[in-house]
Amino acid sequence: MLSKHNLLIVSCLGLLAGFPAFAEEVMLSEEVQPELSDESPFSANITLVNNYLYRGISQTGGKPAIQGGVDFVHASHFYAGVWGSSISWLGDQYVDTKGLAGATSAGMELDTYFGYKNKLGEDLAYDVGFLRYNFPGNYAAGATRADTNEVFAAANYKWFAAKYSYSLGNTFGNAQTTGTNYFELRGDYHVEPLGIALGAHYGKQTYQGTGATLNGNSLSYSDYKLSITKELEEEFELSLAYSKTNATAAYFSPILGQNLGRGALTVSLTRVF
Repeated sequence: MLSKHNLLIVSCLGLLAGFPAFAEEVMLSEEVQPELSDESPFSANITLVNNYLYRGISQTGGKPAIQGGVDFVHASHFYAGVWGSSISWLGDQYVDTKGLAGATSAGMELDTYFGYKNKLGEDLAYDVGFLRYNFPGNYAAGATRADTNEVFAAANYKWFAAKYSYSLGNTFGNAQTTGTNYFELRGDYHVEPLGIALGAHYGKQTYQGTGATLNGNSLSYSDYKLSITKELEEEFELSLAYSKTNATAAYFSPILGQNLGRGALTVSLTRVF
């Protein structure tokens, strides 16, 4: 989902990223500059990952995913982009008491977003914007579509970042959940001589409204992550991370026989263009 899409060299500048998409990173997607250089304002990225986790929850049932996106950054500091990933969670996870899957077929997440980011002084940056998660597919009768709208605000000081996301309506297939929010803290430390970044993340997903439980189990949870990222070449980075949550049985997949928020080790390779 967004921000997930940024290269190591960008993250280590201490700038926020958004996406966000079932994205969970909080580094800015691009370094803030008063003016664009002669380079194109467009950039693209593609990622291969062994298990797509968003806010600590597997979106692919522990299986690999291919992801990619395109971003545009204007000299005025406004930006927009689109990002997509293969998924399986709608069929893996959301089964209600009547035994109806949330979606009979929905194999892709496609996110669109826009916002504004800038700096306040040398070390402080901020980012505000809007993100829409789109989950095209065929849904079971009576199921709530998973499409979700969020607004977000983020701030970064040196290598520490914080971000708050707020849902404007139904949230990821759960009806009557307006006001659901996600708060995250992150630190990224760049070990310059080695070309690596060490990361630590904490997030809290809090569901609001009458739909904040599923079959008697709370949808709210916390997630934690430790990561190490290595810049291989100018356009490539390799990342290794361990993520864990305290997600309830609401995230148990009866199809896979596992909690999609269980501890997981992920490996990803990203290239930007």
